[in-house]
Amino acid sequence: MSEPLQDTLRGRIALVAGATRGAGRGIAVELGAAGATVYVTGRSTRERRSEYDRPETLEDTADLVTAAGGRGIAVPTDHLVPSEVQALVARIADEQGRLDVLVNDIWGGEHLFQWDTPVWEHDLDKGLRLLRLAVETHAVTSHFAMPLLLRRPGGLVVEMTDGTAEYNRDRYRVSFFYDLAKSSVLRMAFALGQELGPRGATAVALTPGWLRSEIMLDTFGVTEDTWRDALERVPHFGISETPSYVGRAVAALAADPDVARWNGESLSSGQLAQVYGFTDRDGSRPDAWRYLVEVQDADKPADTTGYR
Repeated sequence: MSEPLQDTLRGRIALVAGATRGAGRGIAVELGAAGATVYVTGRSTRERRSEYDRPETLEDTADLVTAAGGRGIAVPTDHLVPSEVQALVARIADEQGRLDVLVNDIWGGEHLFQWDTPVWEHDLDKGLRLLRLAVETHAVTSHFAMPLLLRRPGGLVVEMTDGTAEYNRDRYRVSFFYDLAKSSVLRMAFALGQELGPRGATAVALTPGWLRSEIMLDTFGVTEDTWRDALERVPHFGISETPSYVGRAVAALAADPDVARWNGESLSSGQLAQVYGFTDRDGSRPDAWRYLVEVQDADKPADTTGYR
């Protein structure tokens, strides 16, 4: 089993936007395990929950970052409110004078999209709200954060999405609005790469595989300790991964002095594990997107042999 990249990011400052749960929390904690100071944002706090009405809180994420070896700082922020994002970045600038890593993981759409529902039947208000949460928030955050990130050379922006550019190009993803949201974030990373590259920074799109997030585990009625109990009902769930896996992918990217080689590209946790050598928490290296193409989408029986 690979260990976190201890102290490789000591002294580095990161902002994980959308870190209350799921991939965002996993990324924040692994950046902390590598020694970074991590500002974590979201809308669910110990005093007030977002419309998700979930138990995970931003303060809990910050505590996990600190416990992992970094320094977690929780800043409740609605990234659809420009003044709040502007104040967040101003605070980081005042307290740290720099920003080395920005992770745009804001999503908030699980309760908004309708599976396999055409655009004319999909609830319009929910669809448009999904686009605002998944796309507009990223644009607002980048608008305010880029000047601080560019103060020093070597900055990294990670746009979190679902699916690689190659996979999403030829496949319909769930619904019109979901498909558009995830494709937009992929393109956002490419565009940021064009703008940041000549200025000494790097932008990438990154997707986890089948993520064992808190919501996914609850959906299947299992926990992280008992997740394999879901395989009888959902056999392909065997390729799934913890949020720590994509978190280690971000930590590896942030620690790579040659990270600019990835500028503008679409990456996956499984792909980067092969390059950087990190593993998931159980010591495996799930390669979900290759598995989906070669096994699940090919209608073959579930078998993760050779894929994790």
